[in-house]
Amino acid sequence: MNWKNLTLATLFAVLSVGALSAQAQEVAQPQTYMYGQHLDIKKVLSSKEGTTPACSVVTSQLTYLDSMDQTRVLNYQSFSGGCHDN
Repeated sequence: MNWKNLTLATLFAVLSVGALSAQAQEVAQPQTYMYGQHLDIKKVLSSKEGTTPACSVVTSQLTYLDSMDQTRVLNYQSFSGGCHDN
C-alpha cells in the first residue's frame, strides 16, 4: 500500500467518525409540556402512553416534526389506560 492510499483511507475514516458523532448529537432531547405552552406541530411521528394497571397519572411522550421539520420530543402528563368511566 502506498502513502497516497494510506492517507486517503485515514482521511475517510476520520470524516466518517465525525459524521457519526454529528448524527448522534441530532437526537432530540425531551422537553416537559407546561400548561398553555404553544406547540408547533406539523406532523406527529409517534406517541407513547405511560402504563400502569392502576388508575393514575403517568408520563406520556409525543415525538413530532415542527414547522421547520425538526424532530421534537415532548413529555406530558396523562391518565393511564387503567382509568375507566363507570
